Amino acid sequence: MSTTKWVIDPTHSEIGFKVKHMMFTNVSGKFLKFDASIESENNDFENAKIEFTGAIDSITTGNADRDTHLLSPDFFDAAQFPEIKFKATSFTKINEGEYELVGDLTLHGVTKSVKLATEYGGLMKDPWGNTKMALSLEGKINRKDWGLNWNSALETGGVLVSEEVRLNIELQFIKQ
Repeated sequence: MSTTKWVIDPTHSEIGFKVKHMMFTNVSGKFLKFDASIESENNDFENAKIEFTGAIDSITTGNADRDTHLLSPDFFDAAQFPEIKFKATSFTKINEGEYELVGDLTLHGVTKSVKLATEYGGLMKDPWGNTKMALSLEGKINRKDWGLNWNSALETGGVLVSEEVRLNIELQFIKQ
């Protein structure tokens, strides 16, 4: 069986995250520069090889001061660790359209395994004849597992920034 290669369509993809601020509201952000690819043996994508890289310095939360702080050694330390990387170790079909993606996430010089619930959107031809495929991914990680430890205690108890980071990722791929 031949292998099919897929490349990311960055204009129709988004790598997003949310973190609780002051323990009661969410702050969202995303990475603007990234690349991803998939190699699959068939159109159900089970056991596909999936890889992703993102440029840390492309992070945006809609607030320049916060973005600068996130790039500093307090958080991502973008000068020392300029990329985030993900490499799948398994992509398993759970039900029709539902998968579990497991892989190694490298961030801030640390590699740990993560699980992401994945919705497979199916295949479709665009108006220009390209075959496209879509994935929606969700998951949670603890930022401290990757050495992102900065925080500030609140006078009323609790902390300024949650340890839990919720990932919300929308990807569209083009068949090569």
